[in-house]
Amino acid sequence: MIFYRTRSREDAEDICQDVFLKAFRSLKKLQQPERFESWLFRIAVNRVKDYHRRQKFRSLFSVLQDNDSEDGALVEPATERRTDTMDAIVRKEFWQKVQTMLGQLSKMEQEVFLLRFLDDLGIKEIAEVLDKSESTIKTHLYRSLGKFRKDAAFRAFIKETQP
Repeated sequence: MIFYRTRSREDAEDICQDVFLKAFRSLKKLQQPERFESWLFRIAVNRVKDYHRRQKFRSLFSVLQDNDSEDGALVEPATERRTDTMDAIVRKEFWQKVQTMLGQLSKMEQEVFLLRFLDDLGIKEIAEVLDKSESTIKTHLYRSLGKFRKDAAFRAFIKETQP
């Protein structure tokens, strides 16, 4: 789940380490051991959100530094260095299309959609992870799927990926 949301192996490994350290330190606070999996998922989701907030801040900071530098050279992101194979190009195109489609959704719809289809969680598990009712989760999932069904680009994307 973390790798799919960061698309960086190194960052995903760092975040996983943080998640497990946080879980280990907070294990005594877990009141319902049967909810361990959703509790751990919630920690991971929160760490990924923190990561993305830091990335936005860093990108803003780097833009300011680039404007102040004399040479003005931009550093190529690590994820773009691996475009030398066909797999990397296809993978990049796929994630761009997914990001475009997700951009049409509210934050909650995005989260529910990702947890359901990328992380393969059930409605009950998603409700536990996000600390929402199952009916709320179903509503957001229904809305997100409705938006995708109405989108012509999404329908074309689905046709492209079918054998």
